[in-house]
Amino acid sequence: MPRYKLTLEYDGSRYAGWQLQKGEKSIQGACMDACREVFATDSFEFYGAGRTDAGVHALGQVAHLDVKTSLKPEIIQLRLNDQLPHDINILQVTRVPDRFHARHDAIARSYVYQISTRRNAFGKKHLWWIRDPLDVKRMQQATALFVGMKNFQSFTSEKAETKSKLVELQHLQLHQRGDLLLLHIVGSHFLWKMVRRITGTLVELGRGNVDEKQIRSYFEKLHPDPAHFTAPPSGLFLERVFYPGEEVQLEFRTLFSAGA
Repeated sequence: MPRYKLTLEYDGSRYAGWQLQKGEKSIQGACMDACREVFATDSFEFYGAGRTDAGVHALGQVAHLDVKTSLKPEIIQLRLNDQLPHDINILQVTRVPDRFHARHDAIARSYVYQISTRRNAFGKKHLWWIRDPLDVKRMQQATALFVGMKNFQSFTSEKAETKSKLVELQHLQLHQRGDLLLLHIVGSHFLWKMVRRITGTLVELGRGNVDEKQIRSYFEKLHPDPAHFTAPPSGLFLERVFYPGEEVQLEFRTLFSAGA
């Protein structure tokens, strides 16, 4: 059965996350419904590179689709987009080898969290507005505390699927662009709620409620603080997924331009 790689973007505001869930609207479920309409069959497989949570968005999610069809990739893209709701859009469809797996073959994932330092009339679903003054320079310096191979047990949940909480963060930087703070994070993989808890912890440091010593202690033993600091899903975007043969780039895309 032919295998296709799909790159897609979506606004997760109306969905209970990527993963198919009984009785809930999901991104995967909407895509599978579109596949049934286009291919007139239930004989297909559809897997994503990552399971974004409820309310989390994507600029470059990747999935693979196994389906028997004579349609060319560009026609598959057009016909699926005709069936998908307005807040899910397939950017590209390519034929790939049968051994390609959207999740297992990924070597790195890039996320961007968007924070607004002012009230924004357009971005409530896509930003986290912080009313309090933030020490941005201190937050930028503290990003180095998270980089490398570390135990992120304090930054996930007991419900996390993986037993090991060791994750290697390759890159974490906070960029200031006008009224926006953009936290860019790249890693081999991420634990459940990990990015949102890193974001929330850095914000609490920027507010002056925690210090660098406390953050270091979160890696030494399980600590409840990061769970209380969890940032809302609205500002989080899966920016890109990288595969073997691709350079892990540190340039990134955002939904809003500088000064938003």
